[in-house]
Amino acid sequence: MKFVITVLVLVSVLSCKTENKTKEVDVELAVPKKEKALNMVKYPDALKKIFETHGGITNWKGKKTLAFKLGEELHTIDLQNRMDRVDGPAYSLGFDGDKVWLLNEGNAYNGDPVFYHNLMSYFFNMPFVLGDKGIVYDETEDLVYQGVNYPGIAVSFNTGVGTSFKDEYFLHYDPQTYKMAWLGYTVSYRSGERSNNVNWIGYHDWTEVDGLMVPKALTWYSTEGRIIKEPREPVVFEQIKFGEQAKPANFFQKPEMGIFVEGKVQE
Repeated sequence: MKFVITVLVLVSVLSCKTENKTKEVDVELAVPKKEKALNMVKYPDALKKIFETHGGITNWKGKKTLAFKLGEELHTIDLQNRMDRVDGPAYSLGFDGDKVWLLNEGNAYNGDPVFYHNLMSYFFNMPFVLGDKGIVYDETEDLVYQGVNYPGIAVSFNTGVGTSFKDEYFLHYDPQTYKMAWLGYTVSYRSGERSNNVNWIGYHDWTEVDGLMVPKALTWYSTEGRIIKEPREPVVFEQIKFGEQAKPANFFQKPEMGIFVEGKVQE
């Protein structure tokens, strides 16, 4: 559990933004290919270029499952319906498309399952998850780090999208390559209120898997406002795999000895 506790303390951010999107994703996938192409108009031009640099959002949307390891944990995600499951050495937790559950008979897990179940998969699936429905795009000032300017896109959410729609994200990219370089975010999960405190993650280490450029490691930084300071220990993703076949639905369902859990929901 040392790894889980470290990540939770380090990250302190929403992980449940996709829970209310299960039906919406199904509807989008049912739209004819021609209409889906036209739907790209809603994205800012810079974001379209970022998607393409990372392998294309159409390619990503075509994947059925994703799995990766974080330390001793195996994370498995249904990319179409956004169900997920985390299996640790003595616990499991997940989202069945409706509720979050926890199997923790030995009390090995002492975190917040609602907070954590898709926390790292959300960051891993950047920049593509910023193409989900219910998102509002805006301009933001450049992020300056070590004398380099990184242009950015501000992201906010329509009311009622996910359990923490008051969160904000700031995607910054290399202006020459359009490769994602930084992600800033605010947290409203515990307070239920908007925050001016921006946390920053460096997306410095990428790898190609099935035609998609995905993060091999993420680095959180200590910050002071928009000033980025010292890097922390990177969070490393291993054994990354995309699947063309979906897992059976019961894979993500609550085990017989598990319990459903609830988290703080914003009003």
